[in-house]
Amino acid sequence: MFNPSARQLAAIKTAVFIVALLPFARLVLFAVIGQLGANPIEFITSNTGDWTLYFLCITLAVTPLRRLSGWNWLLKLRRMLGLFAFFYVVLHFTTFLWFDHFFDIDAMLKDVVKRPFITVGFAAFLLLIPLAATSTNAMVRRLGGRRWQTLHRTIYLIAPLGILHFWWMKAGKNDFEQPILFGTVVAVLLLLRVYWSIAQARTQKRQVSPRPN
Repeated sequence: MFNPSARQLAAIKTAVFIVALLPFARLVLFAVIGQLGANPIEFITSNTGDWTLYFLCITLAVTPLRRLSGWNWLLKLRRMLGLFAFFYVVLHFTTFLWFDHFFDIDAMLKDVVKRPFITVGFAAFLLLIPLAATSTNAMVRRLGGRRWQTLHRTIYLIAPLGILHFWWMKAGKNDFEQPILFGTVVAVLLLLRVYWSIAQARTQKRQVSPRPN
């Protein structure tokens, strides 16, 4: 079983951090050299939205991978991966607010109310904010482990909302290939948690049940 030393784990974290920044670096490069295509706003919006979903899926995959592989050190990467999901959703939202509405909050809110796929995406974004804000060790101590875990389980709602946002957005183009793929991945990752939770509950029930004389 692979169990990295502190130095190896630091190197892994650094490598993951650099790799996670590559999509952003690519966007910046494409903007500088004028390779964002005929519709730069759509390109940036689509790219940042896709990477938000990628990182949500990767974050959700950490626990199943840890359980299946026995690599408990993977949990030390989960917080950073979740923050990168927030980083890309902030870029996604900023593109919407800046280029679509030029920071006109009233116009943006009207759009949020009027268009269901934006409503769902905006709700997912708002739900991610407290998760990012409480990602530090100090906030874990302040909230207490149980309350912190309860708060961060809202990721199980946020991910499906993100998929629904993506689905409705693609519905206008009758393009469901990517939403189905993302939806399948998220469904599998969440169902694994349900299965393990049920199995754990049954095990605990057997342990506390009185044995017949």
